[in-house]
Amino acid sequence: QVQLVESGGGSVQPGGSLRLSCVASGYSYWKYCVGWFRQTPGKGREGVATIDSVPNARYADSVKGRFTISQDNAKTTWYLQMNSLKPEDTGLYSCAADVTLTMCLGSWYVGHATWGQGTQVTVSS
Repeated sequence: QVQLVESGGGSVQPGGSLRLSCVASGYSYWKYCVGWFRQTPGKGREGVATIDSVPNARYADSVKGRFTISQDNAKTTWYLQMNSLKPEDTGLYSCAADVTLTMCLGSWYVGHATWGQGTQVTVSS
């Protein structure tokens, strides 16, 4: 059973940066898809970025050029580096893991995903 724990959220001013971490345990798959999603009251849940075991990375248009998803060499921790943050980036950020790889395809499908508890990001002046 995969378990995911996020950290790194907080409050930051517009233009600032944060790095989120997602630590995974309890899995032994060598093929996977890990993604970051955010949830806001106005927009609901939206996909932010995904990365697979190749690794291939994919980003939502709203964060391209500002956010970077990466992983450590041990493939146990995934990161979301967020730069040039905007107020509209505010939300509860969660990481998700999908060993079926479906989440890394074009539709951001999360039906097979395992979720962490989330970490809050607030961008405000």
